[in-house]
Amino acid sequence: MNADTLDPLERLLAERACERLVVEFVHRLDLGDPSSVADLFTHDGTWEWPAGDRRIAGHDALRTYFGNRPADRLSRRICTNILVTVTSADTAAATTYFTTYRVDGYSEGLVPPRPPVQVGHYEDTFRKVDDTWLLTTRTLFLAFAGPTERLARPAQS
Repeated sequence: MNADTLDPLERLLAERACERLVVEFVHRLDLGDPSSVADLFTHDGTWEWPAGDRRIAGHDALRTYFGNRPADRLSRRICTNILVTVTSADTAAATTYFTTYRVDGYSEGLVPPRPPVQVGHYEDTFRKVDDTWLLTTRTLFLAFAGPTERLARPAQS
C-alpha cells in the first residue's frame, strides 16, 4: 500500500503517532530520562548532526550518547511547525523547527531568562515496527548556535 491509497483515518493516525514521537523525544531529554530516547528509535536508528561531525547509530550507542548528558544541565526545547508526510503505510518523514534554551551548573530555582543556545530544525524518518511508530533517523540542522553557559556556583557561607 502506498501513501496515495491510505485510508484518511490511517494517514491521520500515522501523522499523530509521528508527531507524538517528536514531542516525546524532547520531553525525555528535558524532563525525563535522557538515555531512554534510544527506545524511540528502531534498533538500527541513527541521530546525526552533519555540521558537528556526529553520527550515533544503534540503541546502545544512542543510550550511551544521550545518557552522558551532564547531570546539572537544565534545558527546555520548544518544537513547532511539525510537518509529517506519510510516505507509505509503514513509513513517514517529518520536518520540525526547534529552539533550545540550556544552561549547565544548575542546582535549583529559577534561572533568569537568556537567549536560546540553538535554533534549527530536525529532519526525521519513521518506520512502523510491530504496529508501533519509531524514529529511523533524526538529523539536526542548526541555523543559529552558541555555547552552553555554565552558571556560577553559589557563594559558600
